[in-house]
Amino acid sequence: MSTIIKICGLKTPETVAAAVHAGADWVAFNFFAPSPRFVSREEARTLGAQVKHPTKKVALVVNADDAALAAIVEALKPDLLQLHGSETPERVAAIRATFGLPVIKAFGITDADDLIALRRYESVADWLLLDAKPPKGAALPGGNGVRFDLKLLAGLDLAKPFMVSGGLDPANVAEALLVSGAQGVDVSSGVESAPGVKDPERIKAFIHAAREADRLRLGKD
Repeated sequence: MSTIIKICGLKTPETVAAAVHAGADWVAFNFFAPSPRFVSREEARTLGAQVKHPTKKVALVVNADDAALAAIVEALKPDLLQLHGSETPERVAAIRATFGLPVIKAFGITDADDLIALRRYESVADWLLLDAKPPKGAALPGGNGVRFDLKLLAGLDLAKPFMVSGGLDPANVAEALLVSGAQGVDVSSGVESAPGVKDPERIKAFIHAAREADRLRLGKD
């Protein structure tokens, strides 16, 4: 399958347009209030209206309850939900059943021991997102621009597809795909000029680099 390219934390019409027109598969809107990438439901409603098939919309939440999720789903009408908190497998399964949407479950990774938890979610999540674990004292669960050793993922055999995130940018996304064997890549801070400020040119460059790496990989196959 072709690599899924996800641009996370979009906040303006210009950057949504840049991601969609450059060929992003998924665009994500962040509903975690402490994040510099946070958007309100009304902002997401407006931005989401720009996104047309085949690009998919992702709602990123952190430990959201059903009432919050229902309001977000009504506003954005997402194609997928990204759970970036401490949601248990039981909670992931319940969200998936309640809202009838595919679920991406995010995990913070530092070392091989962190990969053990993935097995508990294979049967309840549709995608697994492997992000760098936040630095000690960090306020955000993701989007910190921190990398983890992607060599940890060599030979990783999961029942569900996974994507990698954390410190990716246009210069290193090709290497990340090659080393990790991931089916998708996710970027936020790596296409920003400042925290929460996406750069349309960096978005385009990231997507181009990932597509070129994918072309070469599939060509070799």
